[in-house]
Amino acid sequence: MAELRIEPATLEDLPLMAELLADLFQHEPEFRADQIKQIRGLRLILEQPNRGRIFVLRNNMRIIGMINLLFTISTAEGGFVVLLEDLIVHAEHRGQGHGTSLLEHAIEFARGKNFLRITLLTHRNDPRVVEFYRRHGFVASEMMPMRLLLAPGGAVS
Repeated sequence: MAELRIEPATLEDLPLMAELLADLFQHEPEFRADQIKQIRGLRLILEQPNRGRIFVLRNNMRIIGMINLLFTISTAEGGFVVLLEDLIVHAEHRGQGHGTSLLEHAIEFARGKNFLRITLLTHRNDPRVVEFYRRHGFVASEMMPMRLLLAPGGAVS
C-alpha cells in the first residue's frame, strides 16, 4: 500500500489542485470550473501564507485530496478565524476516510495556531455532506450566506 501523507501544497501542485476543484464545482450549482481562475486563486494563497493554507493528501507523488483554509479576523470572536473554503477528495479515493484525515489535519492546524473558529459553507440539500461535518463537531448556523458578485473592474455585475 502506498504511503499517504498530508503536507502543504506547493506551486507545482497547482494544475492537479485545479483538477480537483473542477470536480468539486461539478457538484456545486453556484460555481463553474475555470482552470485559469482556480489556479490564480490557489496561487494567491500559496504565494502569501498569511492569507491561508492549502494542504494536500498525497499517495506517493499523486495528489488525491486537498483542503483550503483562508484566514480572517472576526470581531464577534475578537481574533483570527478560519474559513474552510474547499475540501475535496479524488472520486477514486472517496469513502476511505481521506476527507476525515484532511479535515482533522486542518482542525489541528487551526488549534495549534490559536484560531478561534472554523466556518464553512456547504449545501444544505446534501445530507451526506452535512452529516460529515456534523460528525466532526460543526453545527448549523442561523446565519444565511448572501453574495454580491463584483466585476473585475469593481463595478457591480
